[in-house]
Amino acid sequence: MKKTRLLAALALSLASLPAPFAQEKEAAKTPPKRAAVRAARLVDVRAGKVVRNPVVLIEGDRVTAVGPNLTVPAGVDVIDLGGATLLPGLIDCHTHITGQPANYYEDIFRRSPIDYAVTAHVYARRTLEAGFTAIRDLGSGEFIDVALRNAVNAGTVVGPRIQAATLAIGATGGHADLSGFSPYLKFGGFSGIADGEAEIRKLVRFEVKNGADVIKLIATAGVLSEEESVGAPQYTQEEMNAAVDEARMWGRRVAAHAHGAEGIKRAVRAGVASVEHGSFLDEEGIRMMKERGTYLVADVYNDDYILAEFTRLGYPPKIIEKERLVGRTQRENFQKAVRAGVKVAYGTDAGVYPHGWNAKQFAHMVRWGMTPMQAIQAATVNAADLLGWGDRVGAVEPGRFADLIAVSGDPLADVTVLERVGFVMKGGEVFRNELGR
Repeated sequence: MKKTRLLAALALSLASLPAPFAQEKEAAKTPPKRAAVRAARLVDVRAGKVVRNPVVLIEGDRVTAVGPNLTVPAGVDVIDLGGATLLPGLIDCHTHITGQPANYYEDIFRRSPIDYAVTAHVYARRTLEAGFTAIRDLGSGEFIDVALRNAVNAGTVVGPRIQAATLAIGATGGHADLSGFSPYLKFGGFSGIADGEAEIRKLVRFEVKNGADVIKLIATAGVLSEEESVGAPQYTQEEMNAAVDEARMWGRRVAAHAHGAEGIKRAVRAGVASVEHGSFLDEEGIRMMKERGTYLVADVYNDDYILAEFTRLGYPPKIIEKERLVGRTQRENFQKAVRAGVKVAYGTDAGVYPHGWNAKQFAHMVRWGMTPMQAIQAATVNAADLLGWGDRVGAVEPGRFADLIAVSGDPLADVTVLERVGFVMKGGEVFRNELGR
């Protein structure tokens, strides 16, 4: 009897509250918001041509139709961008979105993961407002990138779509392992250091368990670290094979940080999706990458910023000298790869230089062998293909997310206009509009 009265009271109290299920049902009946975007031109990145007087029709977060002079249905909100050029939202396949250098020693000794976590959203917003509606973030401590991705997906934080790599996987004493200091100096936290096939496989599983969308493998030495070489291999062929095989088993792709020629070739043989940096890429490596469809993601703007600013930021002379060895050679080999027909995806290493400057690399890609259209394709359809997101981003086409940007002027005549994006839409929501009415 007592139980019956209790249930009756509970039912009565629930009846007095708003009905969540009824509200959800009512919300489901509400049609998605519809919009239309007009401009003078649209860069059709898949066809490699310009569409005049385009109209993009949007319903909810997706494009429903696109074409010249389409009729806009009654009741649809129109965003008229006048003489601007529309493009798909840009994609940066190599960022470090959770931080950027301020001072070498202070960054190491005076900043904790909490410091990085509480400022990451600032860099995410800057990246989105610069026109980059999707990124692949290749290395972040303490799973901060996963938390940031989740907050963006939930709508709590403003930022681009994120594929998170979590901890970069590297060898003891290698580019991902803090070196140059006393062996008694220790830091708490999660480690990306793994030696041998078994450790590497276990670490891949640990990263996937904790939210990794992609695996970052440190195949060779690097520049912004104090280990001895700039490009020597740091994993054996068998270790790299294990990393790629394990990642593939869990449905993940591998991006290989690789400067040196031998490490690049080991990574390609192992089956990585992309080679990052590729500074000392040789003719054999170019041939292998082309044959296997491996993407090159070369950060050909970085050299300018590092040589101009990193001494002021307190970086050791050894690191600056490494950059001098890499800079021009990387650009010359990028040019050779482009001429040979290696697939190229846009990636900047943003976070080495200030977030929001991502588009500065376009001019360098054009200077070193690409046409403006090819550079734009690298940051749209090619980048989407590398991310495995070719069905959702990278082009303004029906069924894909309504990720659009616009610039004043013609980026095919002057690619630097992409450094001054005036309109940004992600998933049908406008985050920046200095062009429309």
